[in-house]
Amino acid sequence: MVYSKIKSIMSATASAKNFSNLQTFFLVALRMLLGWYFLYEGLIKIANPDWSSFGYLMDSQGICRNFFQSMAANANVLATVDFLNKWGLAFIGLGLIAGLFTRLALFFGLLLLTLYYCSHPPLASVTYLMPQEGSYLWVNKTLIEILVMAVLMVFPTGHIVGIDRLLEKRSKK
Repeated sequence: MVYSKIKSIMSATASAKNFSNLQTFFLVALRMLLGWYFLYEGLIKIANPDWSSFGYLMDSQGICRNFFQSMAANANVLATVDFLNKWGLAFIGLGLIAGLFTRLALFFGLLLLTLYYCSHPPLASVTYLMPQEGSYLWVNKTLIEILVMAVLMVFPTGHIVGIDRLLEKRSKK
């Protein structure tokens, strides 16, 4: 019953937007998986009272390093950055999973990821104190996540399957 209802919603939306059912499924699945990734990262930081972005910010390299290190050096700014990072990740994740204010969640996700990328650019000449996942040159997982979010911004997945779809229908009445 639930499966047939979801399939009919996806089918109607796919034909209206010229997406196949498979395209629609993968776009929505990508949005929801990215949402889970953000939500979990936020919740794990919220649950850990000792978590701080201090080490990450102090380890910043590249042309923006002074900006990020100055944020870490000021206790009030650091507390604000920590709060915004933890709760921002969680709310971005919730928005993407639920399809609620999807474009806004994607915008702030893009902004946050861009800050991460600028803080720790994957350059051959840079060595970080904190362990890195691999050896990258210009392209790393953060840049790929930025591109995924940009792709999702041009496909209205929240209006396909999500609360944004319900809000859109309600506003038309």
